Amino acid sequence: MSFPHLSSVIRRRPLRCLAVAALVMFASRVAYSQDEGMTLDAALQIAASRSSSIQAAQASVRGNSDVVVKAGQLPNPKLKLSVEDLPINGRQAFTIGQDNFTMRGIGIEQEWVSADKRRARTALANRTVDQDRSTYLEKVAEVRRQTAMAWLNAIYAKKAVALDQALVDHLSQELTAKQASYRGAKGVAADVAEAGLTLGNARDALIDAQQDEKTALIELSRWTAAGNVLEVAGTPPAPESQVSSLSVDELAQVQPWLIAARSAISLADAETGVARTNRNPDWTWGLTYFKRGGNFSDYVSFGVSIPLPINRRNLEDRDVEQKSEMGTQARLTYEDTERQVVADIQSLAAKLASGRDRLANLRQTVLPAAEQKVELANAAYKSGGGTLADAFEARHMQLETELQVLNLERQVSLIWAQLEYQVLPPDVIASQ
Repeated sequence: MSFPHLSSVIRRRPLRCLAVAALVMFASRVAYSQDEGMTLDAALQIAASRSSSIQAAQASVRGNSDVVVKAGQLPNPKLKLSVEDLPINGRQAFTIGQDNFTMRGIGIEQEWVSADKRRARTALANRTVDQDRSTYLEKVAEVRRQTAMAWLNAIYAKKAVALDQALVDHLSQELTAKQASYRGAKGVAADVAEAGLTLGNARDALIDAQQDEKTALIELSRWTAAGNVLEVAGTPPAPESQVSSLSVDELAQVQPWLIAARSAISLADAETGVARTNRNPDWTWGLTYFKRGGNFSDYVSFGVSIPLPINRRNLEDRDVEQKSEMGTQARLTYEDTERQVVADIQSLAAKLASGRDRLANLRQTVLPAAEQKVELANAAYKSGGGTLADAFEARHMQLETELQVLNLERQVSLIWAQLEYQVLPPDVIASQ
């Protein structure tokens, strides 16, 4: 993953609405052929476009986005219908319009929420959407990381099967040769038995490797939701990552857990703002028109209802204090999350560097030495100065060494994936 202009991208394109844009980045359903195999890029794109957890997070964003407009609106007015001063006894009992007191009323009542309150509630609704977006980004990062690790496990399991098969084929030839030598009275039974034992162990390792490949493909199928993935293709990426070189400020823009923790601070502050505006009560005004019967005069009534915050200290102010403490909690949580993220990245970067050093050592010393030993043993055998058993043993050791290197490559690649997919690419963040 490359971050060539991260700072400028972040300044130009801050985290914004992603309700619709979410699938644009990842979302084309990438077709692949089972015969050709699924590449890493295809796996990542298919997983992102088909993930149920990502789609669920998107639905939450869309749902809360619809509430933003509502938050800034006045409550719906109330229609009031009434009959007042209705007689209940005498000759005019339960009659309307026959005396000068009974009135039929129709009116409207409206709760008035101040503009400051509506702005605060709109800000809170927007911060809630931002929190949902951060959850969405967490899901995207999780799906990408798990998919990449599943693909790497599958591709290395495939390579391991090939090497284990080559080792079984080689040991089968060695056993055949020793059996022939024994039948010709040039070998001993112990060598044949040892070769048979070694071949049996190699076949067991091959069966285990084949099962490992099947398991890895099942896991990849789970994350890509692409049916049964039968084959993977491509070359694993070089285990190089720039994530560890990002500053804390840059990480805060592309690391989903930090984005979520920062959103929690904004949400808590918005809730505190709403609590502060609630210290001032909402007024309710009403207007009613009263109709009397006969030639009696009609009336209009107007009134205002004003709550009296006589216990503000123990009611509204308590809400403000509680929300303020939630803001403090969110800030402290962010600090702890930041330390944890930085420590995880540094730890993974150290493991990755150590793994690359080990790989470099094996590739520069052990593998060439094993190859040279094979060449020397074959040359000695052809010249009559060595035995066939020596040639077989040299090739056996070479294959074992290649398996050792492959296992280390797999470990290093998985560490790389955990580090590389700690963050989302800047263009993914900037597109939202």
